[in-house]
Amino acid sequence: MKAPERASLLKTLQARFEKNMHRHPDTAWSSVEARLLASPGKLQSLQEMENTGGEPDVVGAATKSGEVLFCDCAAESPSGRRSTCYDAAALNARKENKPEHNAMDMAAAMDISILTEAQYRELQEFEEFDTKTSSWVATPADIRKLGGALFCDRRYGKVFVYHNGAQSYYAARGFRGALRV
Repeated sequence: MKAPERASLLKTLQARFEKNMHRHPDTAWSSVEARLLASPGKLQSLQEMENTGGEPDVVGAATKSGEVLFCDCAAESPSGRRSTCYDAAALNARKENKPEHNAMDMAAAMDISILTEAQYRELQEFEEFDTKTSSWVATPADIRKLGGALFCDRRYGKVFVYHNGAQSYYAARGFRGALRV
C-alpha cells in the first residue's frame, strides 16, 4: 500500500474509531494505530474491508497482548460482499445462475475471517446491524457436510440464526468479517 493510500485509510479508520467510542471505550487510537503501522498486511485487509462497504472498526481489545479486533460495522451486510453463496463447494454445486463469488473464498482473499455466530451476537450488543439484510456466519462442519450453512440477521429487536442450503444466494445476504491486529 502506498503512503497516500495508507494515510487516507488511517484517517478514515481514526474518524470512525473516534465517532464510535461505545464499541471500544477502553482502547486508545494511538495503540491501534501503532499496531496497524507495524502490520502492513493488516492494513491491506482493512482496505479491502473498506472497499467492499464493511466500514471496519475496533470492537475489542486484548489487554495483555494489545491485540485489537476489527469487525465490519456497516449498518447492513457489506454491499460489495452480497449475492454470494457460502463456499466453493456450494458454488461448484450450482448448475445454473451461479453467483460470481462465494463468501469463504472472498474472506480468504481478503485475509479476514467470517464472523462466528458468537461474534455476530457480540457485535449486535453495540447497536443494531442487519435489520434489512442478512450475513453468512461460520458454519460448523457437521452442518456444512449435510449441505447447509448458517446466516444471521436482526428482526423484531432480536438476533436470529437460520439455515439455508450453502449454494443459495440472495441480493440482501452477504458476510461480515473480522480481523485481529
